[in-house]
Amino acid sequence: MPKTAPVVAPTLEEFEIAHENVAQVAIQTPVLHSHFLSQLVGSDVYLKCENLQRTGAYKLRGAFNRMSKLTAAERKMGVVAASAGNHAQGVALAAKKLGIKATIFMPVGASLPKFQATQNYGAEVVLEGAVFAETLKAAQAYSAAKGAIFIPPYDNIDVVAGQGTVGLEILDQVPDVQTILVAIGGGGLAAGVAVAAKLKAAAQGRKIKVIGVQSQNAASYVPSLKAGKEVEIKTQRTIADGIAVAKPGHIPFELISKHIDKVVTVSDDEIAKAIVVLLERAKQVVEPAGAAAVAALMSGAVKPKGKTVAVLSGGNIDPLLMQKIIGFGLTASERYTTISVMLPDRPGQLVKTAEAIAAAQGNVVEVLHTRHGEGLEIGEVELRVSVETMGHEHRERVIQALKDAGLQPRITQG
Repeated sequence: MPKTAPVVAPTLEEFEIAHENVAQVAIQTPVLHSHFLSQLVGSDVYLKCENLQRTGAYKLRGAFNRMSKLTAAERKMGVVAASAGNHAQGVALAAKKLGIKATIFMPVGASLPKFQATQNYGAEVVLEGAVFAETLKAAQAYSAAKGAIFIPPYDNIDVVAGQGTVGLEILDQVPDVQTILVAIGGGGLAAGVAVAAKLKAAAQGRKIKVIGVQSQNAASYVPSLKAGKEVEIKTQRTIADGIAVAKPGHIPFELISKHIDKVVTVSDDEIAKAIVVLLERAKQVVEPAGAAAVAALMSGAVKPKGKTVAVLSGGNIDPLLMQKIIGFGLTASERYTTISVMLPDRPGQLVKTAEAIAAAQGNVVEVLHTRHGEGLEIGEVELRVSVETMGHEHRERVIQALKDAGLQPRITQG
């Protein structure tokens, strides 16, 4: 078996050239100071808002940088990619700007907004494959048959250099940053940011830390870094599907293993909480993968010292999914709870329950009153009350108020 050529990281000059190149299509996204997160962690926290990037994610940077290097002959052959969302839109817009025909394979059942956005950027979209592995196989087969250039989402040095321009911008916008937090899926963004930011910091005569964040249910970099090689894992379901990658990309892994200081993981509950906080406190709409870095701060997985920048990598979230995640996040934060109370079937019991909740300043959102629940005795009813609270302590006060009223509440959700 032939040996894989060693991965050579881009130089600072190469990242700067990539930045000039990417600036033809991508905007310099803002960095916002978060008072809430700063107070929470006891250190200044800033948000690098790639969710506000054109196409709604950083992917445009790497796709454009890679495609701009194609020869005239290669451009005539067109490009092809496989993606369920952000990479698809990045390739589609980059191809439009460069005058290249793009064919994007997306899995059957892909998000309608992402499907339509990719089409609107001028790409031909082909729905194929029940799972992404089948979609990828179809795209690669198309590339082999038609000669179209396959544009990978992360395992390419030009893609990594394009994504690394995020790191250069962070150093320009927060010159004294000490820690950067960035989500890791296949690793293109994290590798690029880590190398570019550290090179630029070194040129300024100082050091910074770059910490990667993965979903707990799809953390392929954790065993891979431990083993010293790319390890394929069996991913579990996660709301952060944008970073649910079973095996690290070879090029990003080689760079991350040398330049990332640490990789931490966060749960779906923690990601959902971060999405809600970003909506409420920072007025930023992000997808689950885009909230991973903030989730690491909020959960305590990372305890930063000095100025910290968390990269919000993307904001392409389906409105229906957002509705579910907000509910999930409120429940995880103990701000929305469903309580079951068994009551004797006689007048006044519903009022008694409502008064107890009101006395504790709980807000009743929904009520289900039934005589037909499983396990109910004759002459007994079940009352399920969904209550909005202000967090753990307030929820405990509501539960105690119900107990003080002689009731036996049981939390059934949250």
